[in-house]
Amino acid sequence: MSTTIAKSVGNSNPLIDHHLGADPFALTYNGRVYIYMSSDNYEYNPDGSIRENGFNNLKSVFVISSEDMVNWTDHGAIPVAGANGANGGQGIAKWAGGSWAPAAAVKNINGKDKFFLYFANGGAGIGVLTADSPIGPWHDPLGRALVTSSTPGVAGVVWLFDPAVFVDSDGTGYLYCGGGIPGGQRPSQSQIANPRTARVLRLGADMTSIVGSAVTIDAPFMFEDSGIHKHNGVYYYSYCINFSGSHPGNIPPGEIGYMTSRSPMGPFTYAGHFLKNPGSFFGAGGNNHHCVFQFKNQWYVVYHAQTVSLALYGSGKGYRSPHINPLYHNGDGSIREVAANYAGVGQLSNLNPYNRVEAETIGWNGRILTEKSYAWGGPESNQNVTGIQNGDWVAVGNADFGSGGARSFKANVASTSGGKIEVRLDSVNGRLVGTLNVPNTGGMQNWRTAETSINGATGIHKLFFVFTGNGYGNLFNFDYWQFS
Repeated sequence: MSTTIAKSVGNSNPLIDHHLGADPFALTYNGRVYIYMSSDNYEYNPDGSIRENGFNNLKSVFVISSEDMVNWTDHGAIPVAGANGANGGQGIAKWAGGSWAPAAAVKNINGKDKFFLYFANGGAGIGVLTADSPIGPWHDPLGRALVTSSTPGVAGVVWLFDPAVFVDSDGTGYLYCGGGIPGGQRPSQSQIANPRTARVLRLGADMTSIVGSAVTIDAPFMFEDSGIHKHNGVYYYSYCINFSGSHPGNIPPGEIGYMTSRSPMGPFTYAGHFLKNPGSFFGAGGNNHHCVFQFKNQWYVVYHAQTVSLALYGSGKGYRSPHINPLYHNGDGSIREVAANYAGVGQLSNLNPYNRVEAETIGWNGRILTEKSYAWGGPESNQNVTGIQNGDWVAVGNADFGSGGARSFKANVASTSGGKIEVRLDSVNGRLVGTLNVPNTGGMQNWRTAETSINGATGIHKLFFVFTGNGYGNLFNFDYWQFS
C-alpha cells in the first residue's frame, strides 16, 4: 500500500503534498479559503537528481481551496508569465517573465464581485490579473506592469516584489511590496537595520491603477514578504526580518516581525514578532513567507516550509509547501507567538458526500498526482486525479453519511486498462463498504460515469478511495465522485 509523503493521516499540515507551493496568500470568499502560491517545481541536474531551487520555475500560480481547512481542492495552475513563450505559449501576461509571490483580493465594483491577482515579475515589478471568480479565467487588463521602478515613490526599493493586497472597509485598496537591503554586497549595519525598502501604495477604485505616490514603511531589518491585516481598527504590517548583521533581541533574524498603525498607509511602529523561521519547527529553514487571514471567526497564518521536499529527499533544497496554524491577538493588541506544527488546524465542518465532490479534493493521499482535466461539466480549471498505480489512494476527512447511510456510489473515470476503486472507512485497510469497477473507456480523457452499491456507510468517517489494478503505469483517471 502506498504511503503518505509529509501529510500524515489526521494531520492538517502541509496542506497538500502531491505537489509543492510557495509564498502562500489567502483569500476568503463565500465560505471558502483560497490559497494562491508560487509554482515551486523541482529543478533537475543532468543526471536526474534534484538540484537546489533556483526559482526558475516560478512562472505560474498554483491555487487550492477548502471550506473545512483539511480537505483541499486542487484548482491547478494559472499560467501567468507569458514572455518568451513561457507556459507553453499560454502565459496570460505576455510582458512578464515570472510570477512570484501572488496576492489576491475581491472587491464589489458596480454591483459585481471582481477578483484581482497581483504577482511579482521576479524582483522587477508588480503585475495584476483580473477575473470574475476566484479561480478564473484570468485576464491581463493592462498589458504591462502595474508597479515599476519608475512608479512615484518607489525609488530605492532593491527588490520590487512580494505584494500583499488589502481592501479596507470603505472599499479602498492598498498594495504593499518591496524588500532587499541597499548597499550591494557589503551593506553597512545602518543599511541592514533600516533598509527603507518596504512600500505601501493606494490603489485606484478599479484596483488596477495607482493613486499618488508610494509611501515608505520604515520596517526595521526589512528583508522581504509584506503582509497586512486589520484587527480591532489597528492595521498590522508584517514582514520577514533579514538575516544580515547584528540584531537586537526583539528583532530576530529570519522571523516574521510586525508593525502597527491606525492608518493603512502608516506611519507604522515596530511591535514585535510572531512566527519563527520554519527551520525552528520543521528542520529545514530558508526564507519565511506568510499571510495572516481571518476565516469563520478565527485568525490564522498561512506560511511555507520545506516539509515535502525534506520527506522525499532528506533535504529541503529550497522547495516549499503550504501550512496553516491558528494566530491569536492578545487583549492588548499584540500577537502571540505562533506554534507551527504538522498537526495544523482541526476540520472546521463535515464534508457532505451526497454532493458532487471533485476527486482532486484531498485530505490525504498515497502518491497520486493531479492534472488538467477535459471532462465535461467540471469547474473552471478542472483537474483530475492521475498517476494512479496499484495500492495508491486518496482520502477525505469527516464525511457525514448521516443515520440513513449511503446506498450507492458513482465516479467519473477514464481508463485504457481499467481497475477498481475500493471504498473504505477510517483507514486504507478500514471497513470495505463498496467496490467500483473502473471500465476501459477507450482513453485517459474519455470519461464515463460508473456506479456501485454501498453497504454500511453511516455516520461520520474518514473516507478512503483505494485504487487497485493489474495494469502498468497509470491505471485510470478520476474526475469526481458522489454518494446517493
